Order: sequence, then C-alpha cells, then structure tokens
Amino acid sequence: MQLPPIGFGLGLRTDHYQHILEHNPDVDWFEALSENYMVAGGKPKYYLHEVRKRYPIVLHGVSLSIGSTDPLNLSYIESLKALIDEVDPNWVSDHLCWTGVSGTNSHDLMPLPYTEEAIDHVAGRIIQVQDILQRPLLIENVSSYVSFTHSKIEEWEFYAEVVRRADCLMLLDINNIYVSARNHSFDPDDYLKGLDTERIQQIHLAGHTDNGDHVIDTHDNDVRDEVWRLYRTALRRFGMVSTMIERDDNIPPFDDLKAELDLAREHAAEALQKNLDE
Repeated sequence: MQLPPIGFGLGLRTDHYQHILEHNPDVDWFEALSENYMVAGGKPKYYLHEVRKRYPIVLHGVSLSIGSTDPLNLSYIESLKALIDEVDPNWVSDHLCWTGVSGTNSHDLMPLPYTEEAIDHVAGRIIQVQDILQRPLLIENVSSYVSFTHSKIEEWEFYAEVVRRADCLMLLDINNIYVSARNHSFDPDDYLKGLDTERIQQIHLAGHTDNGDHVIDTHDNDVRDEVWRLYRTALRRFGMVSTMIERDDNIPPFDDLKAELDLAREHAAEALQKNLDE
C-alpha cells in the first residue's frame, strides 16, 4: 500500500521559483499547493512544469473539505484530476477536516467531532474521491484549538480508523500533533503509538507560535526543538518517511530553508541509526 519514500523536500513557493531553476538545489522533491495551479496557464503553471522537469512533485490541497456535510465539490475534484494527469505527481494529499458548509468556504481547516458517525461519513467520501482520481489519497491531521463535547474517541484513534476504512494513506504533520497535544493536554507520544506504521507516507514539519496557555500552528518560523524531538520519536517508530519543511509566512531565503531541511536529514539519520544500534 505504501509508496517508496522520496527523501527530503520543501514546499514550492513563489519566492523561490527563480532560485530553484537557476541553482538546481540539492533537494529531493517539492510539494506544490494544488489550488495554486488548478488554472489553464500563467506564470505559476509555467514554473510548476519547469520544476517538475527537474524534481519529483507531490500535490497538497486545502479545499477538498472532505469532512463537510455539503456534497463533494465534483467540479473541484475534476479540476484536481486534470492537474494530476498533467503533472503526474508522486502522490496527492489534503486534510482531515471541513472548510465550509452550506456553500460557504471558511478558508480554514476546521476539526471534526471524533465519533463513529463521522468516521463512516469521512471514509465514504475519501473512497469516492479516490475512485474519481484513480489513485490513493494522503490525508493529513490538522491542528485544533477547540474540541467537541460529544467526541467519543481519541483523535489518533479517529484518524487511524478513517484511513483504515477508506484504505488511504497518512500525511502525518508532526507539528500539528505537538500543537494539539499542548492545546488539549494529551501525550503526543500516545498519538504516535496509536497509528498504523504501514499507512504513514509523508511527514510535515513546521514552526508554531507558543502563547503559553495555547499554541498556534503558524508556519512562520523555524521548527522548534520539541517538534524535532517528536520527529525523531516518529521515525524510530515508523522508519524512514518522506519528510518536508512547511513555511507559508515570513518566508526566508531559499538557502536558509535548505539548511533547515539538512537539519531534518541529520535528525532522521540519528533516529534511524539508534534503531540499528538496538
């Protein structure tokens, strides 16, 4: 079920288009935000194709709204399929959340209630999307700041069961696990222990903002030490998983992000070596 790992990647951002084409940096792959390229042409599409000639590409969406009670947006899914057919990414992902209801898009990744009813609802919709796309979908855990009083199971149990029933794969966001663990007072290691090692296809790493009594997933600064620790723990459990650094705001020069990606390589090597030594 899992696809072969492809190493260490970065998000493809407009700030870095020209640098990538001019310098062909030592990065294994790039992740492109699907919605930025679901258009007929233009400069972003040009750069996507140029980068695709040089590197593997994966597509990452934010608008599938797989958890909504609205009907699936078939126009959106068909546009995504057209982009997939055009770019031939290694894989495609979106989030375990809902982004809107009654035709209104919140432009945010909203958490779900962790119930059996929600599992059936979401898993069924993922199956429908995979049937249209004709390929497995990676589903990412989101950060959360509120919880539903009628949730019956733990987040990681919900996540694992949705993925199992839909027969899809996981994009595991390590920073989101840490953020939600702080906000909801659970042990992030328990989260990792509750996941199926055979379903983890990709890992996201990112920075967050710590406000003391709550933490916000902001993607605007470096990965913090506590997230690096959790990343090492994850790799010791799951083995090597394709990993990328996400940066969506306060974007630094490319070489600074590349240095942080090299740090991810070092942490991964340390964790995997410990597995070999034991």
